[in-house]
Amino acid sequence: MTQSGNRSVLISSIFLLWAWSLVSGQIRYSIPEELEYGAFVGNIGQDLGLTVGERSHRRFRMVSASSMQYLDVNLMNGILFVNKRIDREQLCGQTVTCLLSLEAVVENPVEQYRVEIEILDINDNSPSFLNSEIHLEIAESTVPGARYLLEHAHDLDGGNNSIRTYQLTPNEHFSLDVQSRGKWKLPELVLENILDREKQTRYRLLLTAFDSGSPEKTGTAHVTINILDTNDNAPVFQKSLHSVSLMENVPPGTLVIKLNATDMDEGPNGEVTYSFSSYNEKSTPKIFRINSTSGDIQVKGTLDFEEASIYEIDVEAKDSGSPSLSAHCSVRVEIKDVNDNPPDLILNSILRTISEDAPIGTLIALISVTDRDFNNNGYTDCSISPNVPFDLKSYLKNSYRLITNDVLDRENAPQHNIWVMCKDRGFPPLTANKTIAVQISDINDNEPRFTQASYKFYVTENNAPGSSIGSVTAFDPDMDQNSQVSYEMVQNQLQALPVSSYVYINPTNGTIYSKRPFDYEQLKSFQIHVQAQDTGLPLRSSIVAVNVIVLDQNDNPPVIVPPGSQKYTNSSVPRSADPGYLVTKIIASDADSGQNGRLFYRVIQSSDPGLFSVSHNSGEVRSVRRFKDSDASMQRLIVQVKDNGYPALSATATVTLLIVEQSIDIQPDFTEPHKDTQDSQRFTFYIIISLGVTSFVLLVIIIGLIVAICPKGRGPPYGRVCSLNNCCCTRDYQHSNVNDQIVPDSNLFPNILEVRGNGSLSETYRYKIRSAPESAEMFFSPQRPGTPGRNAMPVSQQSGKLNNNWPDAFHEVSSSSRI
Repeated sequence: MTQSGNRSVLISSIFLLWAWSLVSGQIRYSIPEELEYGAFVGNIGQDLGLTVGERSHRRFRMVSASSMQYLDVNLMNGILFVNKRIDREQLCGQTVTCLLSLEAVVENPVEQYRVEIEILDINDNSPSFLNSEIHLEIAESTVPGARYLLEHAHDLDGGNNSIRTYQLTPNEHFSLDVQSRGKWKLPELVLENILDREKQTRYRLLLTAFDSGSPEKTGTAHVTINILDTNDNAPVFQKSLHSVSLMENVPPGTLVIKLNATDMDEGPNGEVTYSFSSYNEKSTPKIFRINSTSGDIQVKGTLDFEEASIYEIDVEAKDSGSPSLSAHCSVRVEIKDVNDNPPDLILNSILRTISEDAPIGTLIALISVTDRDFNNNGYTDCSISPNVPFDLKSYLKNSYRLITNDVLDRENAPQHNIWVMCKDRGFPPLTANKTIAVQISDINDNEPRFTQASYKFYVTENNAPGSSIGSVTAFDPDMDQNSQVSYEMVQNQLQALPVSSYVYINPTNGTIYSKRPFDYEQLKSFQIHVQAQDTGLPLRSSIVAVNVIVLDQNDNPPVIVPPGSQKYTNSSVPRSADPGYLVTKIIASDADSGQNGRLFYRVIQSSDPGLFSVSHNSGEVRSVRRFKDSDASMQRLIVQVKDNGYPALSATATVTLLIVEQSIDIQPDFTEPHKDTQDSQRFTFYIIISLGVTSFVLLVIIIGLIVAICPKGRGPPYGRVCSLNNCCCTRDYQHSNVNDQIVPDSNLFPNILEVRGNGSLSETYRYKIRSAPESAEMFFSPQRPGTPGRNAMPVSQQSGKLNNNWPDAFHEVSSSSRI
């Protein structure tokens, strides 16, 4: 049968004989060495009673204490197979039993089983001799029966595959006797017949070593025997076996033993020298040295109990005779352990990343600890660093589980460096430590947070569409997609329109942009709500209020309220009017507010610059001096109304004044000679009717206010009447009406015309006109200034005759212009 056939038979027989036992969480298999990759070891999944689903769901795996992964498991069928070729001699040397320890681990719940794989020896090594040539010198006087120890063969295999016997080439003078000494089989050459050097001086024989394997393997060495003259006494040791003990930490040079061998011969035949024989291990000359003269054996190298606890030293004593004779003895050196090895930590199945919502008791790592020392020097105790949300639990002997014991929070501690320390019980104790870095993975447990509780942005009206209003910022303490924040507006209504028609927001950076220009006069402020939302699961969001304040801009020019024609207006002035005579009043409004709506009046052009002036604030046009006969009967003024904004906006009104005698009536407008007189009279009639209706309504309101406010016995609230010769006035502080009105108080006060203003017109005037042609007595009560009304529609004054002898005032309004 061939060698490969014998191996197949051996493997098959071992597979049939394997046995396992599940006692106290242990399983044991037996396999031969040198199996190929994928070779069957055992169905550990079936032996543990784990289904396919359980093996996958519970993360079934094999954990080896060795750095070399010799075995692995197939999760689909549960078969334990050879992952790497196993050389028993390399793994265990020549120990009787070679065990490979593994741990089978499952989770949910965590269970561990110790698995031992016995590696069976196969006959894969042939016997070999250290020297292929063995030389002996035998004196011819040697009597039959003399024995000579030959060099033994070495076989890396052990047990039944080790050296079985030796065989010598058949001859008439020598035979072979195989002796058993401990674990060794030693061949001894036996002299059978008397030697005769004169007949034959040298014998060359073949020594063959046989092992016990199947198939049997052999090794050979040539034995050369030289026949010498007689030296008939060999050295003799007092004992054939010596035993000593040494601590493993003794320094080099320490005396192990002093040997002594005696030789009865005299002279050179009795001079003994000592040496290590060829029967020693290769490491012996490295660890020990022997004095060839004195026989002292000393420590040469470093002793290590963990490498070898016993050394067997074979010493040869040889005399100097010719031929020399020798003797052998054995020295057994027992090494005693000291605590010179720290514990060895092995981290298995390390969970490098764990979710921050992992439950308490989650397995992080399996920790195995070994110590090569013996007894108490090899017992260890382990602990972890304090103040960490983890705990170390002892499970099996020298095995620990690192688990969580508290709630994890990535935002407070994104990583934990767990320091594991193991200490043995020797003296002094030795320690070992390792650090396990565990990253905490994020979950979406935080909503975005705005940097402010609310935001307030200012934007000037007439802004360009697409311009930035402001930016909101939110941050999320989570990480990755859980911290990616997007922005959107919460939809609501603003002036019956969705807020998205006014502004929009950049979803990436939170910048808010306008979609349309804003008009302060229509929208002074508004509020929107912005939602910040992350992209985690589940989605988390928060909302913040954003207040947008629209700032006024000087974008509305003054508007002159025309009492009559849109283009030119006539006013008549009696030639006998005193200086300061109120000729007319320019009424204007501005839709802007603040300084942008504050109006100022000035004359920019006049037919006679020294004849008329306009009030800078009220727009009243008054005479400066008495009229002369030489003054032209028609005077034209161009009055500019300008606001206080920047840049300032303005409008102009052209006023045509007719200086008339007291008895003449209102003349038609000279600037419009083609206008039909009949149409003008009809238009005047309509104005008189409108003024009458308006006066009646206001009269009812005024009477009601007087009755409600003024106590009995008090004077009327409208001021005091001036005399004919002096123009005096009293101020009657009232709030201006919403719209500009001209109200003739014909019922309460005959021939009284009241002018009320809104917007930038802040005063109310009452004019009393008497029919006397020589003079006009009037009084007026300016209203207390108030906030100009915004967006007030100007109400045109109507012209007409209040008395037969006094004409009403007209204004001429030109188009507005910017200064």
